[in-house]
Amino acid sequence: MSEAAAPARLTPRQWAIILTAAIAAMLEVIDVSITNVALTQIQASLGATLAEVGWVVTGYAMASVIMIPLSEWLSELFGQRTYFLACLVGFTASSVLCGLAPNLAVLVLARILQGLLGGGLLPKAQAIMFQAVPKSLQGLAQGVFGIVVLAGPALGPTLGGYLTDGLGWRWIFFVNLPFGILTVLMALACLPPDTASTWRGDHGEALSRSPRRIDWIGILLLAVGLGSLQLVLEQGHQYDWFENQGLRQLALLAAIALPAFVWWELRRRDPAVDLRVLRHRSLAAGSVFSLVLGMGLYGTIFVVPIFAQTVLQYTATQTGLLMLPGALASALTMAVLGKNSKRFDPRLMIVVGAVLMVGTMAVLSGIGPDTGEDSLYWPLIFRGVTTVMMFLPLSLATLGPLPREDVGAGSGFYNLTRQLGGTFGIAVLTVVLDHQRAVHRAQLVEHLATTNPLLQERLQLLSGLGRGEGGEVALQILSLQVDRQAALLAYGDVFRVVGLVFLLAIPLVLLLGKPGEPEFSGAPH
Repeated sequence: MSEAAAPARLTPRQWAIILTAAIAAMLEVIDVSITNVALTQIQASLGATLAEVGWVVTGYAMASVIMIPLSEWLSELFGQRTYFLACLVGFTASSVLCGLAPNLAVLVLARILQGLLGGGLLPKAQAIMFQAVPKSLQGLAQGVFGIVVLAGPALGPTLGGYLTDGLGWRWIFFVNLPFGILTVLMALACLPPDTASTWRGDHGEALSRSPRRIDWIGILLLAVGLGSLQLVLEQGHQYDWFENQGLRQLALLAAIALPAFVWWELRRRDPAVDLRVLRHRSLAAGSVFSLVLGMGLYGTIFVVPIFAQTVLQYTATQTGLLMLPGALASALTMAVLGKNSKRFDPRLMIVVGAVLMVGTMAVLSGIGPDTGEDSLYWPLIFRGVTTVMMFLPLSLATLGPLPREDVGAGSGFYNLTRQLGGTFGIAVLTVVLDHQRAVHRAQLVEHLATTNPLLQERLQLLSGLGRGEGGEVALQILSLQVDRQAALLAYGDVFRVVGLVFLLAIPLVLLLGKPGEPEFSGAPH
């Protein structure tokens, strides 16, 4: 359909498709973070160690990140509607299996299955929206999608905290059942059947779906490469990174398999993952910026709850409530921007959002001993608003200029980079946090000279609080105070790193396209 003939508003069926895709995406996004607040209860219930229960998160993330780039190939192999429905049904069924798991082994296997099936939901949901809605109305459709993707990671811990504290950890999985059934019924009712003319190109031409030969080597290289990389990033902090021989071997495996995967896929006529779609400049630049956005989205959502629980001594429910205003601010901002997206150049909005994010991180970096919920309230709200100011325009500027037949592959790669950005962000910020905590502690201890009269006065005061147990208790209390101060300084450094990364990513905006204006790719389609 041409832009001149495009309707001024969405039809009821298009709204139904958007709602179906949004709920499906929300199921996958929330399950990324909903288990984080329940790991302690799962550990106690199933008699597992902390290292073992970590696989509940790692297994899901590893399986999901492998399936995201394969989603377009599987969609072409089985049909978009069929594959989307299979992912929905399988994700719902595996969620129930997670809730019924009698031991940790079954739970981890069920979470891996859940990740394999859920990994296709996010890119397919976004591709379905792009293909079902005219380009002139993409802002509204992607606004709805963005609400889900941005609010989901923050709502996950909130919902998980309530369900875990009120009903038990198994209900964080059972809650997917009614929503999964509802979404399946909606998809059956509103998604068009898989035919050669289900979707049409930008000039009205039918887009045929020809079967491909299965690229087993490409799939194997992708699974080994991304799976090894994800394991290193997820488990590195726990096993002291490259001091561990197993992690060194996994890193070497990823370093070999991923370049081999790229070389192999570019040589094949029918690759499992069409990397040639990166010939589009807007997709290549937008995917790199998406890595940064994933770091800011998932990395800060990872760091702030740790700060709240370790420094402020918040419970899981209190931590979830702390994140809730920011999630609501994201949803409200997304609704407003989605409705008015055509009035602004998305590239300008991305720059403004990035600059404001840098400012927000600068405010958060000033946390101190007196920092509490009131001090975090507005910065977290502004973090939610500024993330939206980048996310929605970035989706439009990255995928909007693509020919419609390339949107599916482009959406898969774009969502993969955001997911990997979150994983990279969490790994990098964890390393920065631990390193800077040790650095600041050493610096603080250097200034605690025993000849300092202020220190002697402080130790005498603390000795009095120790109820006669003398200087040993005073030194222990002082050590805890030094640890807390070092942690506060380290958290400030983490937020400064996030702000610096966003600042360095701003020049990438110059390479992005404008929605509705197909770019010259330099290569035939």
